Amino acid sequence: MKCAHDELPYRIGDKWTAHVLRGLQDGRRRFTELRAGMPVVTPKVLTETLRAMERDGTVTRTEYDENPPRVEYELTEQGHKLLGLLDLCCEWARENLVET
Repeated sequence: MKCAHDELPYRIGDKWTAHVLRGLQDGRRRFTELRAGMPVVTPKVLTETLRAMERDGTVTRTEYDENPPRVEYELTEQGHKLLGLLDLCCEWARENLVET
């Protein structure tokens, strides 16, 4: 059975989703902590990626009523399952793609 690209439920092929998955694999992080691990991503693009992942159900966003405000992101169960797929893709790439 073929699965068309637009039928895929998750955005794992875009530029930043895999980075966010890796950034959250060890637990919840604040936006600035995530961005520190991805210094070339702009705040706008990271925000858009996190919002898309939240809509997909792979990330949860928790706001804390503090001063200053605090927001943390964490992988959902679905997000943790995607880590396994990401590991498989990385393994395949190491085995099949020639380094240039």
